[in-house]
Amino acid sequence: MANDNPSFLSRNQFLFYRLFSLFGLIPVGAYMCVHLLTNVTLVNGALAFQKNVDAIHSLGVALPAVEWIFIFIPLIFHATMGMIIVASGSFNTSSYPLTRNFRYTLQRATGMIAFVFILFHVLQLHHLGSALGGGRFDAEHAASSTATALAPAAIKVLYIVGVLSCVYHLANGIWTFGITWGIWTSKAAQTRASYACLAFGLALAAVGMMTVKSFSTLDTKAAKAVEDRHQQSMSAELGTAQTDETVNSKK
Repeated sequence: MANDNPSFLSRNQFLFYRLFSLFGLIPVGAYMCVHLLTNVTLVNGALAFQKNVDAIHSLGVALPAVEWIFIFIPLIFHATMGMIIVASGSFNTSSYPLTRNFRYTLQRATGMIAFVFILFHVLQLHHLGSALGGGRFDAEHAASSTATALAPAAIKVLYIVGVLSCVYHLANGIWTFGITWGIWTSKAAQTRASYACLAFGLALAAVGMMTVKSFSTLDTKAAKAVEDRHQQSMSAELGTAQTDETVNSKK
């Protein structure tokens, strides 16, 4: 017997699936790329990484709004829809052991791993996790505080698995995005897209692993000394600028 009162989700399934696909790429996937590319600048030293963090935090009071509008809300929507899809989907790799079916299953498995990892990552480093003993990232000591948080071997393993899961989920998600939105429809186009997404995934995975390695091998004491000098220099420059502004205002 047909359901005379379909749920809101059922009535708007096409729209929700399109938004799910879109948010996974923009802004969530785009932010992940920017986040990894920012973090990998640590290979150029603690000062280079600190300056990038300073640029982000220069948004000041606007930063929380940017985080919620462009990161957290789209991420929560994408994760919620993903869990609904996983709960209603079927894993048919045993019945139909085809490459696409394995990719389908791996996409959902890495999505679940990525969700747990991102939740842990936010609670561990972001100030939102302070009440739970997290919030260990110090914006004025970006490299040293992050390296200290990642110091335990188990945490390093978690980050390796988590980052690789996020990268696979994004790279393969780009491929499925192209199919969902009708960008590549022919078999030949889908094959070319597979190779392009593979190359992108491998490159981003390399960036992610370089980032984890950089934090894992960082001399935290030396990095903190660099960060302290940088903050002192910034404070001195700010003080000079305020003095000049006061003098100019009295003229």
